[in-house]
Amino acid sequence: MNLSKLPIGSTATIQSVGGSGALRQHFLDMGLIQGTEVTVVKYAPMGDPIELRIHGYELSIRLADAENIQVGEAHEPKTVENKAAKKEKHHPGYGEGGKFHNRKSENPLPDSETLTFALVGNQNCGKTTLFNQLTGSKQHVGNFPGVTVDRKDGVIKGYENTLITDLPGIYSMSPYTSEEIVTREFVIREKPKGIINIVDATNIERNLYLTMQLLELGFPMVVALNMMDELWENGGSVLVNEMEEALGVPVIPISAAKGEGIEELIRHAIHVAKYQERPEETDFCNRKEGIHRGIHAVMHLIEDHAERTEIPIRFAASKVMEGDTKILEQLELTEKEQGILEDIAIQTQEETGMDRAAAVAQMRFDYIEEVCKGTVIKPKESKERVRSRKIDHFLTGKYTGIPAFIGIMGIVFWLTFNVIGAFLQGLLESGISALTDVVDHAMEAAQVNSVVHSLVIDGIFNGVGGVLSFLPIIVTLFFFLSMLEDSGYMARVAFIMDKLLRKLGLSGRSIVPMLIGFGCTVPGVMASRTLPSERDRKMTILLTPFMSCTAKLPIYAFFTAAFFPKHGALVMIGLYVFGIVMGIVMALIFKKTAFKGEAVPFVMELPNYRMPGGKNVLHLLWDKAKDFLQRAFTVIFLATILIWFLQNFDTGLNMVADSQDSILALAAGALAPVFVPVGFGDWRIVTALISGFMAKESVVSSLTVLFGSTAALQGSLSTVGAGALLVFCLLYTPCVAAIASVKRELGGKWAIAMVVGQCVLAWLAAFAVYQIGMFF
Repeated sequence: MNLSKLPIGSTATIQSVGGSGALRQHFLDMGLIQGTEVTVVKYAPMGDPIELRIHGYELSIRLADAENIQVGEAHEPKTVENKAAKKEKHHPGYGEGGKFHNRKSENPLPDSETLTFALVGNQNCGKTTLFNQLTGSKQHVGNFPGVTVDRKDGVIKGYENTLITDLPGIYSMSPYTSEEIVTREFVIREKPKGIINIVDATNIERNLYLTMQLLELGFPMVVALNMMDELWENGGSVLVNEMEEALGVPVIPISAAKGEGIEELIRHAIHVAKYQERPEETDFCNRKEGIHRGIHAVMHLIEDHAERTEIPIRFAASKVMEGDTKILEQLELTEKEQGILEDIAIQTQEETGMDRAAAVAQMRFDYIEEVCKGTVIKPKESKERVRSRKIDHFLTGKYTGIPAFIGIMGIVFWLTFNVIGAFLQGLLESGISALTDVVDHAMEAAQVNSVVHSLVIDGIFNGVGGVLSFLPIIVTLFFFLSMLEDSGYMARVAFIMDKLLRKLGLSGRSIVPMLIGFGCTVPGVMASRTLPSERDRKMTILLTPFMSCTAKLPIYAFFTAAFFPKHGALVMIGLYVFGIVMGIVMALIFKKTAFKGEAVPFVMELPNYRMPGGKNVLHLLWDKAKDFLQRAFTVIFLATILIWFLQNFDTGLNMVADSQDSILALAAGALAPVFVPVGFGDWRIVTALISGFMAKESVVSSLTVLFGSTAALQGSLSTVGAGALLVFCLLYTPCVAAIASVKRELGGKWAIAMVVGQCVLAWLAAFAVYQIGMFF
C-alpha cells in the first residue's frame, strides 16, 4: 500500500521511497526512510497536500509524492531503555574545566585575522532571533553572489574583529533548494573560521540530521541547543556533557528568545574559531555495516580529487554515495573511477538491503537515535504542540480553513489600507506637505530661479514625496505579514492553497506575494524572495502586477463616479475579478511557454504556533523600510526628475508655462493615434497615462489639471471608451517603484519585458472591450 491511501490517524512503517533525483534525496533527508514509522495527521481543505507526523515533527507533502512511498503495518511498540533517564550533571561553562579547549596543543590565529562565522540551522529553529542577539544593530543585508537569496552579515557584540553570516534556514546540505545550494557553497568555498549550528531542542532528532552533515565538513563548530526553556517546561532535558561526548564539539544550552546562554555560546564560538579546534568525531558509521565499508572505499577512491577541489573528504564521500551530481561534477572522476564507484554502490546495496542514498540517510538517523537515547530525556507532549493542534483544527479545517484565511487576510488589508496604514500615511503626507510649503515659501522669499524652484518643489518634493507616502502602508503591511510568518500561520496558508495554485503551475507558497500585490506590488515582489524555486519566483513576480493594487483605486473611483454612477460597485468588483482572470490566463500561458514544467514539489514543515519575537519584527520592518528608502532616493528619484523635465520643457529646452507645450505632451501627441482604436486617443489622456508610470494616483490629478473639469472629460470620452480606459489602467505597466523592485529581483531585461508585455496586453484587452462595447 502507498502512503496516500493511509487513513487519517493511522500509523504505518515506510518500506520504500520511490522517485529519483533531488526530490527523493530531500525526502530521505527529511526522515522518510525505510523502517521509519509515519502517521497521517490530516489532509488540506481541498484534499491535497497531506500532513504527516514523522520523527516527532509535522511534514506536508503532495498526494502525488505520497503515492511513491510504500508503507506496511506499523511495528510493535519497542521498549527501549532510556539511558538518559539519570541525574543531570552541571554543564561546565567556558573555562570551568570542560572537556574542550586543551591549550597545550593550541595554535591560535593572529589577532589581526577576522574571525568569520556561519550561522546554520533548520527553518523555524530561532536562527534569526539568535542572530539578532549576537549582533544587535550591527547588521548588513545584501544578496549572495548570483542569486536573490538574502544575506545578513553582522559583527558579534563586544568582538569587533568578527563577522557572522546568517545563512538561509535549511534541512540538509543536499542541493534541493537555492537556499541549500547557497549555504553549502558558502561553507565550502568561503571556509568560515567557525560554524555556529543552532538546533531546536524541542525537535532535536530532526535538527541533528543537519548537524551530522556539518560535522562531516570538519570545520571548527559549536552546537547551540535553542529553546531549552520550552523543553524544561515540558518535563524534558538534554544531558549536555554526554551530547558533547557523542558529537565531539561543544554543546551550549540557550534560549535565544530570552537571551539566556548567549555569552557562553559566544565565548565557546570565539575560542574554537581562534584556536581552530575541529570536531573530534566525523565518522558516524557502525563499522560492522556495509555503509561503513562503502563510504570508506569511496574516500580512498576520491581522496586526490577532494584535495584538489578543496572539499572535505568525508563530506564529499557521503555526497558521492548519495549520488550528488554537483559534487560529482566538481570532483571530475575518470571513467574508470566512475565504474569503480558504481561497483561500490552495488555492493553497498547488496549488504544494506537498500540503495546507497537511503543507506546514508539511515546511517545518520541511526546515529542520531543512539545519541538521543543516551542524552535526551523525552518531554511530555508540549503545551505548544497541544495549542497548535487546537488552533489548526479551525485554521486548517476542511470547512473552516479557507474562510478563516479569507477573513484573516481581509482584516490585515482593512487595518493596513483603511485604519493603521492609512492613518500613518495621512500623517506622513501632512508632514511632507508642510515641509513642501515651508521650502516653497523659503525659495520664493529668496527669489530662487524659477527652474530650480520648480525642480525642487514639483520634481523632488511632489514626485519623491508622493512615492514616500507609501512607506507607512508598506511598513504596516509587512508588520502584519511578519507577525503571521513568525507565528507559523503562513506555512498553513501555503498548505491550504497549494492544490489550487498547482493547476496554474505554481506552488502554495506563491499565494502570499500575490495577495500582498492587492495592497501594493512593491512589497508583493519583495515577498517573493521566500520562494524556494527560481521558476516559481519569476512566475510569481510577473503575475503579481495583475493583482490590482490600492494605488489604482483613485482611478477606479474617479471614472465610476463620472461614467458609471449607478453601477459603481459592480464595475469596481468587475475590475478586480478581471485582473485575477487575466492573471490566471497569463499563468497558464507562462506554464506552456516561458516556464514549462511543474511547480516545485511541496515539501514543508508545519511548525508549532509561537508568539512572534518583537526584535525580529522590528529588524524586518527596518530592513524593508531601508530597502524602500534606498530605492526612493535612487531609481525613483531619477525617474521623478526625468518626468518633471519632460513635463516642464519644450524641445528647445525652454521652460513652458502650459504643460501642453512640453516634450511630454509632444510625446503623448505622437502616441495618441495608437489609442484611437481603443477609444481614448486624446493627448491629455495619454499624458495622464504616462504620468501614471510614476505613480498611479497621478493619473487622476493629471486629468483634472489637463481637462480642468469632469464635464470636459465626459465630453471628450464616451462611456465605452471610459470602460476601455479602466481596463487599460488595470493591466498596463505598474509604477516605477514596482518596476525598480522587479529589476532588482530579476534584472533589467525581465523588467523591460514585463513593461512592454503588460502594455501590449492592456491595449489588446482595451481594444476588445471597446470594439465589443460599440455593438451595444
